[in-house]
Amino acid sequence: MTVSTILNPATEVPIAEIPATDEAGVDAAIQKAATAFESWRAVAPGDRARIMRRFAAVLDDHQEELAWLEVANAGHTIGNARWEAGNVRDVVEYYAGAPERLFGRQIPVPGGVDITFREPLGVVGVIVPWNFPMPIAGWGFAPALAAGNTVVLKPAELTPLTALRIGELALEAGLPEGVLTVVPGKGSVVGQRFVTHPAVRKVVFTGSTEVGKGIMRGCADQVKNLTLELGGKNANIVFADADLEKAAAAAPGGVFDNSGQDCCSRSRLLVQSSIYDDFMAQLEDAVQSFTVADPGSDSAEMGPLISSDHRDAVAAYVAAGEVAFTGSAPDGPGFWFPPTVITPSSISARDFREEIFGPVLSVVRFETEEEAVRIANDTAYGLSGSVFTENLDRAMRVSRAVEAGNISVNSHASVRYWTPFGGYKQSGLGRELGPDAVAAFTEEKNVFLATSE
Repeated sequence: MTVSTILNPATEVPIAEIPATDEAGVDAAIQKAATAFESWRAVAPGDRARIMRRFAAVLDDHQEELAWLEVANAGHTIGNARWEAGNVRDVVEYYAGAPERLFGRQIPVPGGVDITFREPLGVVGVIVPWNFPMPIAGWGFAPALAAGNTVVLKPAELTPLTALRIGELALEAGLPEGVLTVVPGKGSVVGQRFVTHPAVRKVVFTGSTEVGKGIMRGCADQVKNLTLELGGKNANIVFADADLEKAAAAAPGGVFDNSGQDCCSRSRLLVQSSIYDDFMAQLEDAVQSFTVADPGSDSAEMGPLISSDHRDAVAAYVAAGEVAFTGSAPDGPGFWFPPTVITPSSISARDFREEIFGPVLSVVRFETEEEAVRIANDTAYGLSGSVFTENLDRAMRVSRAVEAGNISVNSHASVRYWTPFGGYKQSGLGRELGPDAVAAFTEEKNVFLATSE
């Protein structure tokens, strides 16, 4: 049996040995989920809701444990990890309200009565990335379970620990065996079997656009339901009428949060020419004061990158770029990389066009609102973005004009569990979170009952 050694990215010290599931093991987990589906779908809506509320309560009781596990496994700052553990709890609690509200419709028709039903799909395969192991797992399994499906969840090879613990807590909370199963292993084995196994009726994948395209091609063979949340190269547009102090102070968090390992990272910064010099001076101060430190420290704003290979990939972009200034990072063991600001001479530069997935910010000038929108939309991606302006008309115009699924004005917040999340273009397919996410884990059935004259 293949075993993966899990490292603490801040220290490079091994912290766990996790067996990788082979294809036979994946098939067994899927079969167990398929068997459990028959009874889970039949659980009364109120009872299913109560079980999910108990699950949320158990997650709440283990917030600190889960947060510190994420600090050790993923290198997230303790502040971020506490938010992430709380987000899993909140998402489960939120969707606990869904089973009793999976409403159908009565549609007026001649000759009878027409009604619709929302019915669960069956087994759902959820493939989770390494950058946000806890919350993204919850975004997949919580609405799926609420709709009456069972879930087989594959955590990333680098960051499986919180998912495995959440699987244990699900059983402790009273979810029946097979309803939520966590299966660690390689994407080429576990994830691929989700795609090819006929009992898996939907795949939920968060990760790179390249891998997402392959999953989409594979799912086409069975016309399998699919939700994709993929890459991003998101723009932060700062207009001359913005609160410059606020915009400059916020910019580092918008791109360096989670060490830039975030599909929503605002890694392209567009600054109006008339304020460019003043803004860059303030930005440099903000970047150099951004605290990169032991992620277990309450003062840390950024931790390490996830691995040495990923650090090398990020460094290659910086080596080829035009570095304006950097922040600082610890020396010694750990996959550290300093916050870095690049000023490319052209918007065709690699660092401005490609998703680096690290703490690297590329800054360009623009003259007019129309030019800012054109530059922002000149990308294959369309996940998120920000607009800084004190002009409400401009805020609305630009927000509507930028081709992205999630836009924030005078903010970099992209995710709220009660609002929809997802991307345009090659950033994905479908929406997660919000009041409608449960419907994506159902089939809509139409029933016509003929009535006599």
